[in-house]
Amino acid sequence: MSYSFQVTVDCAAPHPLADWWAQTLGWTVEPSDEAFIRSMIDQGHASLDDTTTHHGVLVWAEGAAIRLVDGPPGTPRVLFQRVPEAKTVKNRVHLDVRIGDDDLETVRAALEARGATYLHTASQGPHSWITMTDPEGNEFCVSR
Repeated sequence: MSYSFQVTVDCAAPHPLADWWAQTLGWTVEPSDEAFIRSMIDQGHASLDDTTTHHGVLVWAEGAAIRLVDGPPGTPRVLFQRVPEAKTVKNRVHLDVRIGDDDLETVRAALEARGATYLHTASQGPHSWITMTDPEGNEFCVSR
């Protein structure tokens, strides 16, 4: 038997970070189901304190997810979940963003313009990559 999984990223502001990563990967933010959220509140399973508004839409305050634009059920998904503590050490797991034939320096500059921070360039044998952080300081690598 094989299993599916998602990658979960702890963060302070899940919705803006999900937007950032969706744009970075060319993915989409999973849409909010406002009717479902309101029904959970009406039934007493949640309160308005569990929600927030993002881009004018009622969403769960604690998280946001992104996925492939037209991906079938079970395809890769990244969940951004709010946690109270700030990031203090290097991530033990990170994303490697593979950019294909795009120019690495052009991608780096575009990511920096959108809030990423360049850390360093590294290589192993014929392979090279750059290590950056997203707007909340989570490390990721960019390579061809």
